[in-house]
Amino acid sequence: MTIEQNNGNDDEDYDEQLDNLLLRVQKIGTTLGNDNNMEAGRTVQFRGLTESSHLNGTRGILEYYVEDKQRWSVRCDVDNGIVNAKVDNLALLDDGEPMIKKISSDSFSSSVTDSTKWKVQECPQDCGLIPTLAVTLWLGWNGIVVCIAVYLLFIANNIERMVIIGLATMSLILPAHFPGALGYKIGDWIMRQAEKYFGLKTVIEDEEDLIRHANENKAVIFAFNPHDMLPYAVFAFAPTLKRLPGKIGKDGTCLMSSAIFNIPFLRQVYTWVNSLPVDKKTFLGRLKRGQSFAFVPGGVQEVIMLDPNQPKDVVLYLKNRKGFVKLALATGSPIVPVFGFHLDGSYGYWLPKGKLVERLSRTLGFLPLLFWGRWMIPFGIPHPKKIHVVVGSAIDVPNEGEDVSQESIEKYHAIFLKELEALFERHKEEAGYGHRQLKIV
Repeated sequence: MTIEQNNGNDDEDYDEQLDNLLLRVQKIGTTLGNDNNMEAGRTVQFRGLTESSHLNGTRGILEYYVEDKQRWSVRCDVDNGIVNAKVDNLALLDDGEPMIKKISSDSFSSSVTDSTKWKVQECPQDCGLIPTLAVTLWLGWNGIVVCIAVYLLFIANNIERMVIIGLATMSLILPAHFPGALGYKIGDWIMRQAEKYFGLKTVIEDEEDLIRHANENKAVIFAFNPHDMLPYAVFAFAPTLKRLPGKIGKDGTCLMSSAIFNIPFLRQVYTWVNSLPVDKKTFLGRLKRGQSFAFVPGGVQEVIMLDPNQPKDVVLYLKNRKGFVKLALATGSPIVPVFGFHLDGSYGYWLPKGKLVERLSRTLGFLPLLFWGRWMIPFGIPHPKKIHVVVGSAIDVPNEGEDVSQESIEKYHAIFLKELEALFERHKEEAGYGHRQLKIV
């Protein structure tokens, strides 16, 4: 575009042309900055950069638009993974829908995509007598408690009823960690045998980053997915298995439904294997003390959404799960996306449907349903599936204290979802999930 200068030296006409041109340029820039084609998740290529000319020609993924700076944050493989660039310096490479579903390993930092830097540990599978007994002492208590309840109601005589009720009452009165050190030794033994039963394989993509956070005495939130029937694969974070480095590994615990800690016998067993209730007090308390943990953000809602007629879908209930992001921002605690392969198929199940069931599950903290595992035993132990847990790179978040903004919650929640999906995409082929797809609702 050129400006035609008046031969008659008409300054007013020239100034008017210049003003019109500047106005048009301003409008173009504003339109581009808010262009609907520029959306989080789209693929772009850098162009026309002068100070960072080494970036020209490289690709990235749009993260979010910074209004006050009028720049897009772009995730790419250079400059620590995030580059802020003007719209003029970005060229869209894809057309149509946003590419959130098409994220590949090429879109992320080399420390994550370079598989030679991943720490991989795998235990040979052994589902013989001893490992099976250990898993029964852990996960078999669901069925044991149900059998005790049925026997109490329909078979037991008065003396037996008194004994059973007395033992159950004693379990509720005694501390959850009873009998102390002995209980934790039993729990450690159970975890080591479970490692064999499930042939546990773990992949940590960025151990150096976890070590850095450990040295900074930061608590790390490991957000494990999916929940499936029972999210037992979180046992990968048990301290005795030493799958995580330094202080993070020593602090390892799992926060789970508080309902478990109100059930006789189960409350002791789950405490022995280093589990705690997932209430806000425990969650926030551990973050403030710099103690890391794993938890399952999707919760029992994901059980309700299980659909045997859609075997290719891996459903995660995460779009409205933002409370953990807020607590992370309140303490400056990094969030690590985690995915566990092969949980599905551990149990057969019959699942009641309806809004009443959903409401009841939210009230109880668990879903009333019938499921069966190995040997078709109702509420028994799961089939000995080879569990494959992948741990992504930490998402650093700022410490906003008590003044956490909704904008920050939305921003880092969106980043978490994209990182989780990318983690799944990077590992699904090796895990045998090449035909599967995530469905985040």
